[in-house]
Amino acid sequence: MATVPQRLREAAKKYGDRVALRKKEFGIWHDISWKEYYTLASRVAAALMSMGFQKGECASIIGDNCPEWVIIDLGIQSAGGVSVGIYATNAWQQVEYVVQNSESRFLFVENEEQLDKWLHFRDNVPLLKRVIVWDLEGLRHFKDPQLLTFEELLEMGEEELKKDPLMVERRIDEIKEDDLALLIYTSGTTGPPKGAMLTHKNVTWMGEAIATDNPIYETDEVMSFLPLCHIFERIFSVLAHLTHGYVVNFIENTDTVTDNMKEISPTLGYAVPRIWEKYYSAIVIQMSDATWFKRMCFGLAYKIGKKRATLKMGFKKVPFYLEALYWLAYFAVFRKLKERLGFDRIRVAYSGAAPISPDVLLFFQSIGVNLIEGYGQTEGTGVTCVSRVGSAKFGTVGPPLCGVEVKIAEDGEILVRSPGVFKGYYKNEAATMEALKDGWLCSGDVGEVDEDGYVKITDRKKDIIVTAGGKNITPQYIENKLKFSPYINDAVVIGDGRKYLTCLIMIDEENVVKYAQDNKIQFSTYKDLTQHPEIIKLIQGEVDKVNETLSRVEQIKKFRILPKKLYEEDGEVTPTMKVKRKYVNQAFKDLIDSMYKGGS
Repeated sequence: MATVPQRLREAAKKYGDRVALRKKEFGIWHDISWKEYYTLASRVAAALMSMGFQKGECASIIGDNCPEWVIIDLGIQSAGGVSVGIYATNAWQQVEYVVQNSESRFLFVENEEQLDKWLHFRDNVPLLKRVIVWDLEGLRHFKDPQLLTFEELLEMGEEELKKDPLMVERRIDEIKEDDLALLIYTSGTTGPPKGAMLTHKNVTWMGEAIATDNPIYETDEVMSFLPLCHIFERIFSVLAHLTHGYVVNFIENTDTVTDNMKEISPTLGYAVPRIWEKYYSAIVIQMSDATWFKRMCFGLAYKIGKKRATLKMGFKKVPFYLEALYWLAYFAVFRKLKERLGFDRIRVAYSGAAPISPDVLLFFQSIGVNLIEGYGQTEGTGVTCVSRVGSAKFGTVGPPLCGVEVKIAEDGEILVRSPGVFKGYYKNEAATMEALKDGWLCSGDVGEVDEDGYVKITDRKKDIIVTAGGKNITPQYIENKLKFSPYINDAVVIGDGRKYLTCLIMIDEENVVKYAQDNKIQFSTYKDLTQHPEIIKLIQGEVDKVNETLSRVEQIKKFRILPKKLYEEDGEVTPTMKVKRKYVNQAFKDLIDSMYKGGS
């Protein structure tokens, strides 16, 4: 099994002048070939080595997705180092924690905004030798003895390679598959982030395994827009990319995702549930504004598509007449819809990093988008289970990947053993011993394996609610049903040790504002909007719809709409937009208590 830099070297030889990376700037797409990719990464490696960067040392990267990010990532690893990604949205205190904890020798920053974060803590990180910046806007005249520009670094590397053309090649050959490749800091929903140590064996195995059952081809294209320091994005923008040789397209910025999606029309799609939910709610709202004829056509087509998808996801035969009707509906309605979204070339789309509502999955399957759910965690190099195109099963995350073993512990916890299981947490033996037991990774999730070997996730072990009456409730199941509403962005179900369930709801601002405007509801602020009687009535209607599908003990008796938006910068959600349940329970304790005053 090769190492990551060896994979890049092999790809450069195999694909040469073919496009590896593509980035749009100022309206023009710029290509980087495989040969250029390897050359630039080698220059980064040579420059780092010339400044004393040793095998096994860490270097950190903070910035938005762009070719420079992955070139630096591969350059660090080509020098035998460990690449540490930091979320661009992190506050300076969080950046300081990662740089300090990882003992990083070098820090790569994108721009002035990220450089400012370093200036806050520069005196607290004596091991940090140099800081390298790649976007100089606003920094042309800024001078600091510790600062280098990315261009200067590349020139330094080029000069070093002229003196010794094989210096990086030799270092690459010294790297062993059990050496550390990545240090990925978990998002910290339950405390400070922990650095998960992933070896070259872990990550190169994942690059191959992800394509075992859902093939990936060198002619494929993906769009990179999730944070690169998250393992989900790293799999598709780096690991599988190096193994299979397809093109990675980088978005202009986060505001252009939908436009770039239409322009690129990728063949492989992947996103967190929040993104798929946004697409779903946008379609629903657009259809509500369409003419009665278009609404009727879509409604009829969707009814046919849903019936077919339900049968297929239930492993039941689709009658010939239904299959024929579906393809009529597809060519008349769904094909045009997919073209408008930029989904027309997508062969397979993945949802991961958090649970997705089965209703959202069913919706996309119904309109002809092969959206399937994957399951895993950073500590298992990202993916443990994934559904197969054409054989996704309703309510499951699919069978384990090839080479992955899954078993259920006595308490229902999912245990995992595979070549992707991590080495442990960096400088945290206690947490490592808790996560790894007898070679098995303790996932922290409760679930089951059905008769076909498909894995079903119940909930996070720590999140299961036990009511005052002793009933076990899985909040995730109820929350996903609520999030299927186009007016609900997120929900947190409460009820542990209580007589009944309540819920904190975060509205979908865009859709609720539109509803308010359409219905001439006046408001001045976000808080004003959330507390308006008509909006509370709207959300009550959505909660009532969900309650009709639940058993009595699972029903939401009361709810409150949060009067403020949740932000990652305030520590309320993770970078992949998962709500930090513990924080929300503490921050809105008074709101929660108000729902239990006076009983049910």
